[in-house]
Amino acid sequence: MQARGYSVTIQKLDPYINIDPGTLNPYEHGECYVTNDGAETDLDLGHYERFLNVPTSQANNVTTGRVYQTVIEKERQGEFLGKTVQVIPHITDEIKRRIQILGQSNKFDIVITEIGGTVGDIESLPYIESVRQLMWEFPDDTLVVHLTLVPYLNAAGELKTKPTQHSVKSLLEVGVQPDILVCRTEHHLDEAIRKKIARFCNVTPSAVIESIDASTIYEVPLLMQKEELDKVVLQKLGMEINAEPELKEWREFLHRLANPEDVVKIGLVGKYIELKDSYKSIAEAFVHAGVANQCKVELTWIHSETLNDDNVAKELNGLDGVLVAPGFGSRGIEGKISAIRHARENKIPFFGICLGMQCAVIEFARNVIGWNDAHTAEISSDTAHAVIDIMEDQKDLTEKGGTMRLGDYECRLIENTNIYEAYDSELINERHRHRYEFNNAYLKDFEDKGMVASGMNPNSNLVEVVEIPDHPWFVGAQFHPEYKSTVEKPHPLFIAFLKAALKRKTSKSLTKDMAG
Repeated sequence: MQARGYSVTIQKLDPYINIDPGTLNPYEHGECYVTNDGAETDLDLGHYERFLNVPTSQANNVTTGRVYQTVIEKERQGEFLGKTVQVIPHITDEIKRRIQILGQSNKFDIVITEIGGTVGDIESLPYIESVRQLMWEFPDDTLVVHLTLVPYLNAAGELKTKPTQHSVKSLLEVGVQPDILVCRTEHHLDEAIRKKIARFCNVTPSAVIESIDASTIYEVPLLMQKEELDKVVLQKLGMEINAEPELKEWREFLHRLANPEDVVKIGLVGKYIELKDSYKSIAEAFVHAGVANQCKVELTWIHSETLNDDNVAKELNGLDGVLVAPGFGSRGIEGKISAIRHARENKIPFFGICLGMQCAVIEFARNVIGWNDAHTAEISSDTAHAVIDIMEDQKDLTEKGGTMRLGDYECRLIENTNIYEAYDSELINERHRHRYEFNNAYLKDFEDKGMVASGMNPNSNLVEVVEIPDHPWFVGAQFHPEYKSTVEKPHPLFIAFLKAALKRKTSKSLTKDMAG
């Protein structure tokens, strides 16, 4: 749609009752994605930005909790004039209002709204009812695309359409007739299967779209274009079908992704390794930066709870770079510190994000400055050297959720540093999600011993980036650069980190050749 000249955004409706994913355990829901305006949102918004290269906002993620919270607040303020508040019309009206917010801003021609969950879920019913009402209120501007499964039974050697038929039947029972069916499948749908689905589900054969498993999620736009999904959508919405998009940059990206010139091994050290979606944006940022460096990134997922000073050399052996991931709480923090010490002492390119940056500060304080008890006040409130401490304006806050430094903030970079070289700019904006900061009372002690603050917030003077100049590449960032990496614009910090890792790999190979 974008390539055809239309402005597009995507919105996620999540049926759970949490206000937002900010307080959800990453094991429960994966990564919490943060937008420019500081909204803590579903990880799917990260995919939306990576594909569209258009920033999302609070309006792009709606939860049942937030819908009910808004309606209850209106009721408390007397906006319903004493009427009985019900799911229909009050909850559905609020859902419809939030669906239409983005389109009413006049910024977008098309708003794609994804409803989480499965047809038949009790918690999804108000959303489906809202869709039903929108179809009748705006028949020319509303289109329903239903994603279904067409499983393949190995024993029978055939695709089965019954799950799709039953799913559509469930939708029809609540008054929603899908216009288009996108069918997830492991095998190609032949013409007979398409016609069968169309006949039983009341759609045209051209509206039965094959969504076959792909080797990478980035192939999906080209597969959908091949299926002419965009044309079917525009035709049904009565919108102009412009010249066929070439998607040249996207095709080039996929070609380089499939044909790397080198391989680089990166260790990702974190505490939520069992669910890799907890670090989804980081993993995808490596894909983008790998393509930019014409290399394949092999990620080694290392659980920080299993790391210690005794086994860290073995666990990190053979890596070209080490990234220590963000997180909250004490679990696994000592393992992260061990990994950072190994990377620092052995001149392995290191990249720390958020808590990863804070752990780098703690490690340096303990093992270089000599403050053995140095820690973050988040974990050790009685340490004599709280090198990471809570912000003053956060100390009186007790309610969790929305109490952190969230969203876009400026950062001023120091010239002749790795961070400045990566961005090639003095002033940058990056997204944050944290409550604890570098304790500026100790800044001079760190700089005297060789760790510098290479990025500072120009308004609050808070330290945003630390580096060790006497190291091939050692950077810790308080912000989350992974949130802004897209296919079209790979993040410069990830590009620079991989470049340093490739340089280390090359130098090691040369050393081996010379030794041979």
